[in-house]
Amino acid sequence: MRRNGRHVDSSNVNRRTREAQETQELDEKERQTRTQRIDPKLSQSGWSVVPFSGADLAAYKSAAVEEFPTTNGPADYALCDRAVALGAVEAKKVTLGPQNVLTQAQRYSEGFTASPLAYGDGYRVPFLYSTNGEVIWFQDVRHAPNRSRKIARFHTPAALHELLGRDQGAAVAKLPSIPYHGLLRDYQIECHQAVEEAIAIGKQKMLVAMATGTGKTLTMVSEVYRLMKSGTARRILFLVDRRSLAAQAVRAFSSFEAEPGLKFDKLYEVYSQRFQKDDFEEGEAFDPKVLPNKYLTDPQPGHAFAYICTIQRMAMNLFGKEAGFDVGDEPKDEDADKLDIPIHAFDLIIADECHRGYSRKELSTWRDTLDYFDAMKIGLTATPAAHTVAYFNQVSYRYDYERAVAEGHLVDYDVVNIKSNVRLHGVFLKEGESVSEIDTETGVEQLDLLEDEPKRRSPRPTPTARFSRRSRSTPSRTSRKRGASRRRSFSRTTTCRTPRTPTSWSSSPVTSSDAATPSCPRLPAASTDRCDASASSATVRILASP
Repeated sequence: MRRNGRHVDSSNVNRRTREAQETQELDEKERQTRTQRIDPKLSQSGWSVVPFSGADLAAYKSAAVEEFPTTNGPADYALCDRAVALGAVEAKKVTLGPQNVLTQAQRYSEGFTASPLAYGDGYRVPFLYSTNGEVIWFQDVRHAPNRSRKIARFHTPAALHELLGRDQGAAVAKLPSIPYHGLLRDYQIECHQAVEEAIAIGKQKMLVAMATGTGKTLTMVSEVYRLMKSGTARRILFLVDRRSLAAQAVRAFSSFEAEPGLKFDKLYEVYSQRFQKDDFEEGEAFDPKVLPNKYLTDPQPGHAFAYICTIQRMAMNLFGKEAGFDVGDEPKDEDADKLDIPIHAFDLIIADECHRGYSRKELSTWRDTLDYFDAMKIGLTATPAAHTVAYFNQVSYRYDYERAVAEGHLVDYDVVNIKSNVRLHGVFLKEGESVSEIDTETGVEQLDLLEDEPKRRSPRPTPTARFSRRSRSTPSRTSRKRGASRRRSFSRTTTCRTPRTPTSWSSSPVTSSDAATPSCPRLPAASTDRCDASASSATVRILASP
């Protein structure tokens, strides 16, 4: 190939042309991501996306200024308000992960000479973001340790001004000077110290595991008072999974004598969700204050309160009524509406009894609700479940049952063996009995009736005997062949109603190890299934893994 009388390698020309085209395509894809994904998220959080029109920061009000020039190159967005550059946003196309590109936002912060602010390592903009339109990472570079974290939405202008005016390091430094409550035991003080040390090094998630009966709620109420007193956290969300537990938590906060002669609710506001009459014991007089919606939708720096609420109600406030789910016999909160709640509505979230077993859908809602808020999170449990440890990463403080017994705070138990006709002779289903099948992924329950069948020789009442006819609760041969691939991802609970039969029970309590392993003649001996029955009830539950 000849150009201007000179020989030119056509392969190099084609390569450069392709590279230019690919660069243009990449630019177009990133621009498309910014227009279709990032701009709407900024607008949703109160930022007006505008083009750069000059370096005078006073000209921008709650503005996300595109391509703001710095000495280290133009920032994709500069978040400007009240003559201050509050944040810098690095945008990437949706196919790229944003976590590792926060360093580019840091360079923009260092080169932002138009900002009057300055921080330790040469940063001129305090709050940095990186996003691909789907995932947002955030970093506060004012103080060490400036750990980055994933957030659900961009902060509003009011949220960044509140963060800018708060000195978290100074607040945490006040904690050791606050005296511990006189009712606390040594291990409860140890819990306070472990939680506060984790907060001091910038941890956002902490898990506290304390044995049942060792005063978890008292410990957390005392910790909430300390954090509010120091200014480390002012807006507190205390999450439970039942309204009856919420009512108990409200009483615990209101009755706690935080300072001599002053109850907690006299120092700080204590609010709750709306309760129903059945949430209180008969004859109990209690009138909790319901949290105004404005406290959720328009949080103010001057607010200092504790809000006790169920995880189901908060999920409905965040994601709509379809996010609610039933727990036990408690009905849904039909009065819960979807609200526009900013991610900084709370400084601290305490998830009580966070070991609860949920279906896959419910567990996803549980995680989404906690992840929505940009706040410190403390999980509280006696028995950490797998999903609990997976979410909180590790246990910040543990006070187990054995230590509590050894130190005299709990009494050890005695194992008592009993005899049960169900365990000795098994359980048999009969014609006309109702069988319910519960899908543990969705929690959906379906009912069915057993049909009649020809009489056959009665099976021997041994653990390996089979029922005379397969029903929906017993896997077929085909399903058993597929069982190896399905057992990990699916399990179900079958409930069958049987007539009451005389049994021999002792007056001693039943241990969990004895009650959980009765023999079920319907299931093979090699199966991992277990049958659980109570002689004082007409309901027998069979837990099966097909």
